[in-house]
Amino acid sequence: MPGPTLRGLLTPSRTKFGVAVFGLSALLVFLVAGCSDSAPDASNPPASSPTTGSTGSTPSAPGSTAPIPTASTPSLTPLPTPSKPWPTPSVKGEPASDAPLAQRIRFAISKQTQVTAGRAATTTVNCPGIDKAETAGKHTLDCTVTYAGKSYQGTLTVDAKQYSASYKFTSDEVAIVRPKVVDAVLRTVPDAAKVTCTMDDVAIVKPAGEALSCDVTTTANAVQPYRARISGNGQVLVAKA
Repeated sequence: MPGPTLRGLLTPSRTKFGVAVFGLSALLVFLVAGCSDSAPDASNPPASSPTTGSTGSTPSAPGSTAPIPTASTPSLTPLPTPSKPWPTPSVKGEPASDAPLAQRIRFAISKQTQVTAGRAATTTVNCPGIDKAETAGKHTLDCTVTYAGKSYQGTLTVDAKQYSASYKFTSDEVAIVRPKVVDAVLRTVPDAAKVTCTMDDVAIVKPAGEALSCDVTTTANAVQPYRARISGNGQVLVAKA
């Protein structure tokens, strides 16, 4: 899956980007002693028979068993399924249409980063040499984008002409926030009662790399694994693992 690509054409006009029954069975055995006309032999006393007092208990017969009750599995309450698309963050600070080219390009990259991640956050774009991008010709610059304290690398190419300039920013990584991933999982698993994704609040991921892991506990109290992949434009694709 290719990484993000951001293109733009900048002109002097304003730029737009696009989860008992205790059965006690007791067998009472009564033993009846035999009768004899002769006195019992003192050396051989009669066996005593078991008695039960008014408050005594009846002994259980050897070998008796009781069934083991089975605990019922509690049902869990489902999390609400999102009814609206994930909101596009509002990014402020757009420069004027006649602002320096370098300033407008940095804002465009910053805005696209925040839209892809799914939440507005402090974003900086550092491309050494960008201040000279207005000079006619083609410029290729290495950039570092830092979103909410997490950084990734990218490449910026600028084709500057006398009255216009076009640019392209590419990277094999994108930033993404965990709530946006959880939102996508909830849309895929309507009976989810709990979603746990093994990622930071903000993650830098490669669209072509390993997917994010999420465990879903369903309303039937069953745990199911899912995988979430992030596209270059921030779309979250969820599938059962």
